[in-house]
Parts: sequence; C-alpha cells; structure tokens
Amino acid sequence: MIFLTDQPDAVDVAVISDGLDEFNVRETGTDDRRPLAVLVRDPDTERVVGGLTGRTSLGLLFVDLFYLPPELRGSGIGSEVLRQAEEEGRRRGCRFGVLYTISFQAPGFYRRHGWRVFGEVPCEPPGTSRVFMAKDLT
Repeated sequence: MIFLTDQPDAVDVAVISDGLDEFNVRETGTDDRRPLAVLVRDPDTERVVGGLTGRTSLGLLFVDLFYLPPELRGSGIGSEVLRQAEEEGRRRGCRFGVLYTISFQAPGFYRRHGWRVFGEVPCEPPGTSRVFMAKDLT
C-alpha cells in the first residue's frame, strides 16, 4: 500500500533514511555519515537563534539549512559559521561541499566564500531559482 502525507512520522522517515544509509554502506564499505550543526546562541539566554545544519557522508559536506536573524547578518557571524562547518567537513575527510540556496537568499554570500554554481532550477515565484553550489574543500 502506498500512502501520501505531508506529515511523515519521524519513525517512518528514519526507516527510509536508515535503509538508504545501510545500502550505501554495503555498496561502498564506508560508514561515515554523521550529522553536523554549527549553532549560534543568544549570549544572554543561551537559546539557539540561528546557525547551520547539515551532514557529512562519503567524502561530501552537505549544507542543508543555514539561517541567521536579520540583526546578525553582515556582522561576520555567518562567515564564521560557514568556516567552522567547512573546517569540520575537512576534519571528517570531506573533499567537497554541496548546498542549494534560493536566488533571493544567499548565492552571493556563498560565492564570496569560494562556492561555485553548478546548476539552477527555476521555481516559484516566477524569476526565482534554486541555485546549486559546490566548493572544493581540499
């Protein structure tokens, strides 16, 4: 039976993720998939206010999400968050990083940090695209 949902259970998502991970390990003999996060905390409350999440796997650093509140943008914190993620990727043996951003988000930020565009896919609203980027970490 096939079931479509926009609210998958975490256990169900884990079945898919773990199954794919097990397949990859069997095929490659490499078991190096690990989550990665660089968190930005409010110095007074210690609550997370932004940061980067991703993972490393099979020699690649994947940046999944990166957010900073407007009042922290342009302060250098974003550059430091990205630098730390890239450095951790290198420590874990990653040779390349990959991510996507949206054309109205941060492609210029990533370009300034050595990331290059390798593809774009149009999305909504008209004139907007998903921008796929990579960086050599060696």
